[in-house]
Order: sequence, then C-alpha cells, then structure tokens
Amino acid sequence: MIVSHDVDGPADGPAVVLLHSSVCDRRMWEPQWRPLAEAGFRVIRPDFRTCGDSPAAEAPYSDVGDVRDLLDHLGVQRAVLVGSSYGGRVALTLAALHPERVASLLLLCPGRPGHEPSPELRKFGAAEDVFLDAGDLAGAAGFNARTWLGPDADADAHALVRAMQLRNFEGALAVTESHELPESPVDLASVTAPTLAFGGAHDLPDFRRIAAELPGLVPGAEHRELPWAGHLPSLERPEETTRLMLEFLKHSFR
Repeated sequence: MIVSHDVDGPADGPAVVLLHSSVCDRRMWEPQWRPLAEAGFRVIRPDFRTCGDSPAAEAPYSDVGDVRDLLDHLGVQRAVLVGSSYGGRVALTLAALHPERVASLLLLCPGRPGHEPSPELRKFGAAEDVFLDAGDLAGAAGFNARTWLGPDADADAHALVRAMQLRNFEGALAVTESHELPESPVDLASVTAPTLAFGGAHDLPDFRRIAAELPGLVPGAEHRELPWAGHLPSLERPEETTRLMLEFLKHSFR
C-alpha cells in the first residue's frame, strides 16, 4: 500500500520529499508547501503509517521502505530529502541504504539511526507516559507541543501540533498488531549525498548533539545551529525556514 501523500509543482521539476516529525504529520510543511512548488520544485509530502491520513500497515513494512516505494510509484529516481526530527532519521537511513536515490539531504533537528536516548530524553518519555497511561491523550498532545516548539512558536503553531499529535496518538492506539520491521543496521559513512543539518539552540540536548555530530559521521556533512529554534523550526519561524530551504534547494540543483 502506498502511504497517503500530496504532490504539487511541475511534473518535470526537481523532486523534493518532505518528511515529517513523528509528533506531526505532513501538515507541518504547510508554510513551505506552496512556496517550494511555486519555485519550480516537484514537492512530495507523505504521511508515515498511523500519522495523518495513512492507516496502519497490514503487512510487514518500514518507513524507509514506504518512502522508497512512494518514489517508485511516482516515477522519481532521485530526490532531495528534507527531514524534520524522525523524518530526518528516515532520510539518513534511506540515504545510507540507497545512496543512488538521494541527491542531497537537508535535516532539521534530525533524529539518527542507532541513537541511544539520553536520561533527559527518557525523562520526557516517562512524563509523556503518565498522560498516556491515564488515557489523557489531549494532555499528552499539549505536553508534546510545549516540549518541542521553541519560544518563537505562536498560538496557531501550538494548536496545530496538538491536533497532529493527538491524531497520531489515536492512530497508534488503534493498532492491534504491529507489522513494523526491525530497523536495519546503518553505516552513515555510506551516505554520498551532500548533507546540511540544522540544530536548534532551544531543542533538547539529544537533538542538538545529533545535528552537531553528523559532520563526523556523514562524509562532507555540514552543521549549523539556529539560535532561535526549538525542535520544529518550520512551524516556529515559517518564513525564515522557507528561505533556508529554498537557498539549499537552489544550490542542490545547480
């Protein structure tokens, strides 16, 4: 099954795939969606399984495999991957396992395959579980929005993240049998795509470290930190993030 997705922009434009955070769904890219398409890119944004409009899987799957299958379905042989948080982890994994499919990588506060959570990140998970164990999905969604959005996020961004996270919780809890395959071992030294990773100065330490450490793991990777950002810059300063993305994409397709 092909996951739910949108496609916009010229059919012959350079392909750009936007991969969302696990807190969100593809709506997190709404501020960037139209400007990228109007700039001439063929923009693709999927929902991962149980997120947004993508239902649970009924057969073995991986999110990396789903993205690869979506590219095949759309006839895209090579694309730029833009990944936020968990979407960054998926992008890195795809670029390591199938380097011929990835033209370049733009990572916003990314996760990383094989990363072991710090005590601080495990503390967040335990606090989230208090809400979930009590059946307070709305409380858990609000807690996530407060944790992951930086100081520049406005009320609309908080409301959207709460709505997306609540829907993801509901989708995940409806799953009666998981078909997700174990994560494949990944050697990030196999990534050949030019890579730029942004960290957020207001993000949790795990994700700041992941972004900062990528130049030592991915050949030729660059790291920059956004002094204003939390974990979801595309929703915190949408226009500034759009400019950063367009600048990267225009260099990617010279």
